[in-house]
Amino acid sequence: MSNPSLTEIPPDFSATGSGGVVASADALATAAGLAILRRGGNAVDAAIATNAAMAVVGPHLCGVGGDLLALVHTGGADGAVHCLNASGRAGSGASADALRAEGHSEMPFRHDIRTVTVPGCIDGWVALHARFGSLPLADLLAPAATLAAEGFRASPLLTFSLRRADDAARRNLAVLADQATRADAPVRLPGVARTLTAVGADGRAAFYEGEFGRGLIELGRGWFTPGDLATVQAEWVAPLSTEAFGVTLHTLPPNSQGYLTLAAARLATAVGLPGDPDDPQWAHVLVECAKQAGFDRPDVLFDGADGAALLAAIDARASQVDRERASGVVPPGVDGDTTYLCTVDAGGMGVSLIQSNASGLGSWLAEPNTGINLHNRGLGFSLQPGHPAELAPAKRPPHTLSPALATDPAGLRAVFGTMGGDAQPQILLQLAARLFHHGQTAIDAVAAGRWALAGPATGFDTWVPGAPAPDSSRITVNIEGQAPDTWAADLAARGHRVAELGRYDTGFGHAHAIVTSPDGTRHGAADPRTLVGACAAE
Repeated sequence: MSNPSLTEIPPDFSATGSGGVVASADALATAAGLAILRRGGNAVDAAIATNAAMAVVGPHLCGVGGDLLALVHTGGADGAVHCLNASGRAGSGASADALRAEGHSEMPFRHDIRTVTVPGCIDGWVALHARFGSLPLADLLAPAATLAAEGFRASPLLTFSLRRADDAARRNLAVLADQATRADAPVRLPGVARTLTAVGADGRAAFYEGEFGRGLIELGRGWFTPGDLATVQAEWVAPLSTEAFGVTLHTLPPNSQGYLTLAAARLATAVGLPGDPDDPQWAHVLVECAKQAGFDRPDVLFDGADGAALLAAIDARASQVDRERASGVVPPGVDGDTTYLCTVDAGGMGVSLIQSNASGLGSWLAEPNTGINLHNRGLGFSLQPGHPAELAPAKRPPHTLSPALATDPAGLRAVFGTMGGDAQPQILLQLAARLFHHGQTAIDAVAAGRWALAGPATGFDTWVPGAPAPDSSRITVNIEGQAPDTWAADLAARGHRVAELGRYDTGFGHAHAIVTSPDGTRHGAADPRTLVGACAAE
């Protein structure tokens, strides 16, 4: 799929102002959030409305059948950072022994309900609204419900994702597949419209105990119980934070892999970066920091892991970052479909929110009553006996989702994040270095050429637990087409295996950011790799 060059990027991908700003992967979703800000809603209200609209127009990225993680800064120099983990848990019928007995050594990737955990998105919206919302939830979900009922035009990336689905998936996802046959084709999702309207009126029970919940229990055939769905999936937790690049970076603690962003940023700060981000050594050092931070993730990331201890352990690896030569440690990969969005309101409240189906259209299964496609986030579980992330009832899987937020003594500095499977921390590392270490503008940082470390197949499989030794021959540093011309040859000379890909390739994530300057002006950017994304200001 071709992507636009920088000179062809429309102005809708960036916005500047002193009031509210919204950035997302679809202009329709951004418009929904901006409309809420203009009605007097706050940043949380706008984030819920934006996410709900994305759940309608971007079902290849996210949806109410997926999970949600979010960071909220309450605004002002004394504002607090609040952290919401709305990732779902495995059902009561979950059994690693049963899967192993069938010959599975790892979680099924698609076409298996056992890779579906209880979706946390709706509980996430309800929790955000209960704590910070200022407008009625029904009003926040209404724009998305209208899009679902009256229809929207299929984006090129939605139709592309459906073309990658197999015949069984297309049958399961017929509500989508039969309509989104080409870009700009009209699509209506009546089941999603009913669901959003019902949740707006009656809260979480309308979803988890309504037609969706009943259908999920039926589809699960014992994997889920009514009690599983009655259990609230959203939990307020303490953020994981660290100093790096002259700011304080915040993210979600485990089960999120967000600690990798913070750890790699700490390593890069300790090791030092060249003054020019076009310098190929800049890319090399960050690649090596990402590899040192993440090579042991399969062994150490699980629900309940100590994020602060993980950061401290990675600090000791600074001496192993070679500023000149590539190491052989096994790094994270790239790929995975998710959506990230961010909002800031006129009062300075900011939201960094990520919501996901995991891989593309998720499990390629749909709840039969509503047609809502189901994520496959359970693919993060281990089937190794005794592994701390071993599949078990009520446990959350290791999660690639990792929204980010930065503060300084003046308060909120930036909200930023990306989709990208295992590569999310790599992309966030590059964004943080550009935004805070080099002081680039939001649009320049977001549009700049990226590197990403490629796994062998899915983007969730780079770290293979139990590998006898690191095998650098299977690791590729993908370089985006608009990256500096010197990167590829220089990185290859340093010992990296390199592949050059196209300009503004969607495989390098969909990152968005809103940055607050010292005078209070907000600069936002949506990623041009989305093709249909938008950033807008009041």
